[in-house]
Amino acid sequence: MRTRNDRIRHAILFELFGLALSAPLGAWLFDQPLHDMGLVAVVCATIAMAWNYLYNLLFDRAMLRLRGSVQKTLTIRVLHAILFELGLLLAFVPFIAWQLGVTLWTALVMDAAFVVFYLVFAFVFNWLYDVIFPIPSQTA
Repeated sequence: MRTRNDRIRHAILFELFGLALSAPLGAWLFDQPLHDMGLVAVVCATIAMAWNYLYNLLFDRAMLRLRGSVQKTLTIRVLHAILFELGLLLAFVPFIAWQLGVTLWTALVMDAAFVVFYLVFAFVFNWLYDVIFPIPSQTA
């Protein structure tokens, strides 16, 4: 099991590397100024972190109220993930459209690209993190 400090290091490194890669790639891919795309990336990352905390708190409270437990079945996990992403979509698309002066459709395409990027990035980052910082019980 990872320690609290290890989890904090993981979260900080994930965000820093994610922003360092996503902002320039997004600027290049969508022909946007780097400072504008950087601002979008930082604001979206901040919203995502806050939403992650709030959403999981509310979801768990709803599960306790409706089911008497926070144990998630496969179906509930799928619903949990879909609703989480829909919440981010509702926050990100209007913000991206407003900040970059693009249509809602273009902002949706941009958001979809960020989702794909972070899906791949999370897989690679977490794999490398486990190699560089192995879980202590796995090193014995």
